[in-house]
Amino acid sequence: MHPVCTIVSYDVADPKRLRRVFEICRSFGDHLQLSVFRADLTPRSRAELIAELDAVIDHRADQVLLVDVGPSEGRARKAFRALGRPYTRHELRATIV
Repeated sequence: MHPVCTIVSYDVADPKRLRRVFEICRSFGDHLQLSVFRADLTPRSRAELIAELDAVIDHRADQVLLVDVGPSEGRARKAFRALGRPYTRHELRATIV
């Protein structure tokens, strides 16, 4: 299954939970702005992300939004438009030391 470009945005009330949500999102995708991430997710990685976030957030006080932009290799490549500093997609590269 091809990955889907997903925007993850969150509003978390507690600083401890906020830090944990940030760390979870960072492990799945690229940090774009304050509480906004871009992630290429397969159905499995999407389910894993949701499960990890679900276990951390307070469902009465916090909110996490996941927006599917489209296939990572399709429409999603052209879906971002930036004003001001340009948007650049971070390519994951292995570094061998």
